[in-house]
Amino acid sequence: MSIIGKYDLISDPNDAEWDTYLKTVGVSDAHREAGAMVKPSIEISEAGGKYTLKTLSELKNMEISFELGKEFDETTADNRQCKTIFTKEGTSKLIQVQQLDGKKSQTVREFTAGGMNAVFSAEGVSATRKYKRVN
Repeated sequence: MSIIGKYDLISDPNDAEWDTYLKTVGVSDAHREAGAMVKPSIEISEAGGKYTLKTLSELKNMEISFELGKEFDETTADNRQCKTIFTKEGTSKLIQVQQLDGKKSQTVREFTAGGMNAVFSAEGVSATRKYKRVN
């Protein structure tokens, strides 16, 4: 299953599990409240072994580019700095690990013909966000 495509969030952006996860990784109250009001789209593309992941919403657009297995510096949506590495498991899982403020966070994105399930976890707390494939 190709991970390349565009995906729209279908999960409730105001989900209690998601809010708990965001608290666990240190996202401020103001950023959590703002994020609870939007349903972002995710676009993933690849060219020459370099991937680009765009997060598009009414509040803020973000773009990160990466090569699998190579750590890089990332600025999070709430403007904090972290070390990030992406790996791929088989053809349908993209795994992102972030080291942020002494905490490790992992996001496992699993792709299907119909969409993407993203499981975010840190310090024993997890939240799932579901997306519909739109192209």
